[in-house]
Amino acid sequence: MITLLPAIVPSHFSHVKTQTTTNHRFRTPPSPMTPSHQPPPPPPPPSSPVSTASKHITTSNSASTSSPTPSDVWNYVWIPFLISLCKEVSSAKPSSESTNVLTSDSVSRLSSTCPTTDSKLNFRPIIGILSHPGDGASGRLNNAANASYIAASYVKFVESAGARVIPLIYNEAPEILQSKLNLVNGVLFTGGWAKSGLYAEVVEGIFKQVLKKNDEGDHFPLLAICLGFELLTMIVSKNDKILEQFSASDQASTLQFMTNIEGTVFQRFPADLLAKLSTDCLVMQNHKYGISPETFQENTKLCNFFKILTTSVDQDNKVYVSTVQSQRYPITAVQWHPEKNAFEWGLSKIPHSDDAVQVTQHVANFFVSEARKSLNRPPVRKVLDNLIYNYTPTYCGKAGKGYDEVYIFTENLARI
Repeated sequence: MITLLPAIVPSHFSHVKTQTTTNHRFRTPPSPMTPSHQPPPPPPPPSSPVSTASKHITTSNSASTSSPTPSDVWNYVWIPFLISLCKEVSSAKPSSESTNVLTSDSVSRLSSTCPTTDSKLNFRPIIGILSHPGDGASGRLNNAANASYIAASYVKFVESAGARVIPLIYNEAPEILQSKLNLVNGVLFTGGWAKSGLYAEVVEGIFKQVLKKNDEGDHFPLLAICLGFELLTMIVSKNDKILEQFSASDQASTLQFMTNIEGTVFQRFPADLLAKLSTDCLVMQNHKYGISPETFQENTKLCNFFKILTTSVDQDNKVYVSTVQSQRYPITAVQWHPEKNAFEWGLSKIPHSDDAVQVTQHVANFFVSEARKSLNRPPVRKVLDNLIYNYTPTYCGKAGKGYDEVYIFTENLARI
């Protein structure tokens, strides 16, 4: 600690200060100062190794004693302080206690605190995304008859949760498609328009493969979005005419919960976000068909296979089923588009708020977390040869509508 020495102020300086603060109109003339009234000389300054400072103090003391100047007073105050400060600084030593040395033992202790991962989980999951007929842009990008596409937003959606993608090209040879299914840990059906023909047949075939894999003991999830929801409704109900028309194109909406969310896609949602889903328009709808709760509940096959999680309301205030989950299998179907909130910009009503983007992320996290439970561990080389990275996306967002990016497939680049 630095000790401040008290300032030595001559007693007659206070007398001068008192006089200067007295009203001049009532001040009496000072009497001549006699030797007996002279103030005592100031005490000698403390010894200092700084010769110039001592000389300055001595010179100041020898000056006129009748009227000390302010500089004299500052000398008495600051010189002792500076001397004391120099002594404190010169005697200061670095503290060994403040030195924090990271030893090899401490590094070992830090690294040993990391918990071991669950060996039953697959931390390199692969998701198969089924391509849809066309180029995703009404022929503006590619009008080849065998063209199919996957919107890049679905790929980004899966990758954002920590998985990689293998495209399942719907019009490939069945044996190639089956080989690719053996490389993945889950499947995603996208939105679109094709409800019949080869595409619908392939969707039904993959759906049956998903059921078979789960029945054989592998935890193999399926996420069906928009058209995927509609096709599963038709397949499970065994009724191609079960869908009804709704006015829900380019519409943001709420979700109204119908049952307990434990063990569902909504299980990990924060409580405040779940509440906002019921009041704020945080999900994107873009469909013309759907199924009402009444029609759904009238179909025994649908009720036995699925449970209704949420409903939504279209622009004509008609209620439709918007989220279902299988009673027995890790299969979830949503009529809305969780991928668009974060990765699509072509439609004006897509919600892009912080809450809306959180919805995207939580759905992706749930789906990929289910895929991590899959027991499938495919050969690394075959996975690398078939990943989506072997293809290049096409930017189509300048049209101001539809998708921003698409992967277009017109030939098989796989090396199965």
